[in-house]
Amino acid sequence: MTTATDNSQQAPIASKQRRKRKVPTEVSILAVLIGIGLLFEVIGWVVRGDSFLMNPQRLLIMILQMSIIGIIAIGVTQVIITGGIDLSSGSVLALTAMVTASLAQSSDYARAVYPALTDLPWIVPLVAGLLVGALAGIINGSLVAFAVIPPFIATLGMMVSARGLARAYTDGQPVSLLTEEFTWIGSGANPVIIFLGVAVIFHIALKYTRYGKYTYAIGANPQAARVSGINVRRHLVKVYAIAGLLAGLAGVVASARAGTGQAGMGLMYELDAIAAAVIGGTSLAGGVGRVTGTVIGALILGVMLSGFTFLGVDAYYQDIVKGMIIVTAVIVDQYRQRRRKLS
Repeated sequence: MTTATDNSQQAPIASKQRRKRKVPTEVSILAVLIGIGLLFEVIGWVVRGDSFLMNPQRLLIMILQMSIIGIIAIGVTQVIITGGIDLSSGSVLALTAMVTASLAQSSDYARAVYPALTDLPWIVPLVAGLLVGALAGIINGSLVAFAVIPPFIATLGMMVSARGLARAYTDGQPVSLLTEEFTWIGSGANPVIIFLGVAVIFHIALKYTRYGKYTYAIGANPQAARVSGINVRRHLVKVYAIAGLLAGLAGVVASARAGTGQAGMGLMYELDAIAAAVIGGTSLAGGVGRVTGTVIGALILGVMLSGFTFLGVDAYYQDIVKGMIIVTAVIVDQYRQRRRKLS
């Protein structure tokens, strides 16, 4: 028989458990980010007698490098939340970079791809790149939603096709000599500003709008979402279109920053984007994930790659560590899923 004393003792315990559950996943991920940064700082002083964190130029370069992957990762996060995957984003970036660069060339270049379309206003190549990315996303979404092709296969096909189109667009030749008006998009801290702007927009969209509610509902239980009146197929196409749009935006920023468009751009970026999302707490099972976590996940990847470069670690070993991090993040996600089912 439960007494009043027992109830009074159980109440604080239940309250503590509720408070424990309310701690956002991002807090622990942020702690990991800080811990990794401090670890590289200590190793840097011991091994090199130099500071890792107190070098503003190094940190700026790191953030600039991760901003393009971060833009892609925000789109990939939304796809993963629905229970899907997008392997095509790096190739879509390359294709959009080629198309964008071809429409942003200066008339001073004698071998322009489109001699009659040089010195165009910066908005023209920007819109063209976004449209190419969105179209690729719509194709991905349609294959998944209407042709009922598994997301892995559908986006794998797009990954190969988009990369091939990027190479065929100019017979493998790079597109160079872009206008200063266009390259301004990728200059200075602009890529970081664009990345943060995209993060804010989609954080709000996922947390406070119907779009976000539908996205989480489909990832949690597609059948229940369908029964509740959500047009699952149409919404999936929308999510993949947004992921493609953001890959297109990343292609625009990448070509503007590099001052050229090349078919080899964005190689393996899709895996880095997926890694950033998973490290940031997005569940591969669907239904769980936040943009804020993905942003921190991208920063963790950036800090690790920058830290290894700072210490002179070979790029091959960096890839090995990156793979181990991804596997560890998936194991942690599986552990969270089991705990959630038991609670």
